Amino acid sequence: MVNKYMEEAAYVVDMVRKQNPLVDCITNVVTVNDCANILLAFGASPAMCDSFSEAYNFAGISSALYINLGTFHQQQEAGAVQAALAARKAGIPIVVDPVGCAAIPSRIVTLNHLRDIAGVDVIKGNMGEIMALAGLKADVKGVDSSGDVIGIEKAAASVAKKFDCVTAASGKVDVITDGSRLARISNGAEMLTKITGAGCMLGALCAATAALTAATNGKRDLFSATAAAFMAMGIAGEMALEQAKLPGSYRVALIDSIFAINGKMIFTKGKLQC
Repeated sequence: MVNKYMEEAAYVVDMVRKQNPLVDCITNVVTVNDCANILLAFGASPAMCDSFSEAYNFAGISSALYINLGTFHQQQEAGAVQAALAARKAGIPIVVDPVGCAAIPSRIVTLNHLRDIAGVDVIKGNMGEIMALAGLKADVKGVDSSGDVIGIEKAAASVAKKFDCVTAASGKVDVITDGSRLARISNGAEMLTKITGAGCMLGALCAATAALTAATNGKRDLFSATAAAFMAMGIAGEMALEQAKLPGSYRVALIDSIFAINGKMIFTKGKLQC
């Protein structure tokens, strides 16, 4: 069974480069450039369109929509609502990163609203955020979560069922579930926690791989596609650490390493357990 998911994940990563999906990102001001650059390095085409007057039309011609709640403000929220409505009408996947929802409960209200009006296909957050969405407490500091969390697998499955989506929680061992299937991914490097935006970049990659599920009329699996993004980021994080030991140079090495990722690397270096 693991080989089946690994093969699917490897295929998805290679197809991102072949199909160059357009990923519409409504993301936070801290990491907008990071998300754009990592998508380009991964083989996708990024666009950062959060204007209320343009969001609906642009999302409708995109391959996937990524909404990041990191620095959400009223105008951006209005644009995200329009984009989500267009994405659902166009049948493209919607990936949401509920940044900071464990510390700012109003962001859970925003996520619930997006679910109610358009649905959500993938929720990607850190373990503290996923625990908060499940109505549980976790040790958080601002938008950061403190390591692995007891009960995260049950909480992630609960969120997946509640939102009818794939839920992915990043940590020392990542957890991905659709409510019935569950995968643990142990790729990654501690240095990823020492740079701004690693989680946001991962969310953008999830949107790029999710785009393939729409491009192939649903024949690709969102569960495997999300695992592909997590393994790609984790493997790239490991590769970057071989090149750079300090945060500034590590950030550059991470982008270079994502550029080198392919399906064969996912299959041979991915550390996935189901």
